[in-house]
Amino acid sequence: MTKLKLSAIPDDKPVKITIELPAAVHRDLVAYAEVLGRETGQTIADAAKLIAPMLARFMTTDRAFSRTRRNPKSG
Repeated sequence: MTKLKLSAIPDDKPVKITIELPAAVHRDLVAYAEVLGRETGQTIADAAKLIAPMLARFMTTDRAFSRTRRNPKSG
């Protein structure tokens, strides 16, 4: 079993934004959605739904960001 950084995607009320991705990033996002779907048994029809949890996970695990957020004056 693959150990992905994301787990099942929660159903949450979204805020709409528009972004442009390089084609290679989009291909990787679609491939990630396919692997995640197999791992979780969840059907991920829209790979764009992974962007928010990926960003959240990234920010949660960024130690410098967490440190600065706790103590903004030291950043």
